[in-house]
Amino acid sequence: MKPDEVVIIGAGPAGMTAAIQLKRYGIPFVLLEKERAGGLLWNANLVENYPGFPAGVSGPKLVGLIETQMKRIGVRVIFDEILRVTTKSNKKTFLITSKTKKYTTSHLVIATGTQPRPVPVPISVEAQTRVFSDIYPLLDVREKRVAIVGGGDAAFDYALNLVKRRNFVTILNRGAEVKCLGLLWGRAMAEPSIAYRAETSVRKVELDKTVGRLQVQLDAGEPLEADYLLFAIGRVPQIDFLSDELVNQNVEGLYFVGDVKNGLYRQAAIAAGDGLRAAMQIYHSLKEGFI
Repeated sequence: MKPDEVVIIGAGPAGMTAAIQLKRYGIPFVLLEKERAGGLLWNANLVENYPGFPAGVSGPKLVGLIETQMKRIGVRVIFDEILRVTTKSNKKTFLITSKTKKYTTSHLVIATGTQPRPVPVPISVEAQTRVFSDIYPLLDVREKRVAIVGGGDAAFDYALNLVKRRNFVTILNRGAEVKCLGLLWGRAMAEPSIAYRAETSVRKVELDKTVGRLQVQLDAGEPLEADYLLFAIGRVPQIDFLSDELVNQNVEGLYFVGDVKNGLYRQAAIAAGDGLRAAMQIYHSLKEGFI
């Protein structure tokens, strides 16, 4: 068997696992990532359902362990931004255009995960540097007031992560119903540094330069003062670089793995399994092609 080179776009749990398995098979590949390996694991305060960690493991620690594993076997991440992916005229070869070069392959793994939903309220220019949709930029923040918009698992996990760093958090849920796991709700409500407000919508965000804090305008009552504002209002698949034919059709040689395709089932363990399955499918496809 003489396999061609596989291209993996995205170095989260799915992409990294696919790369590890392809390396084990001896199949050449390139692993491309825009920013840094790990994906949304950088946002995870505690991963409690990944096998092998009886007490759970923080997302960043799990990333470090996977990176150590990749380094040991010689898996390298190439940091580059993908601009466009389409097919060549024969429809059997993918053309990947990045900021620095072009790649072609007959086996393409899309492991790009998700991106945050757009912030739905006006943010003044002065306030924009203090408003986020991921928690990892705030992991070095200490003893600050942070407002989190959302009522699901992410909002409460972010809150628990931030109070662990001696911050004060207010969770703003526009609905009346809490959508997080019961254990996250219980942990959050046991924290004196976490406040929860239901049926509270954000209308506008500005920066008050006189006090150096955000003024979060709400649908009722006085504005909420905060040093930072974090939106945890959902995510959508990150596939805007794909041509329409690749998004809307079942194309041979194209594998979607991990959060980019899993909807409600966005979990690190599921993503890793997806990556492993894709690598195995590629191996058997190439093996059959070169018998």
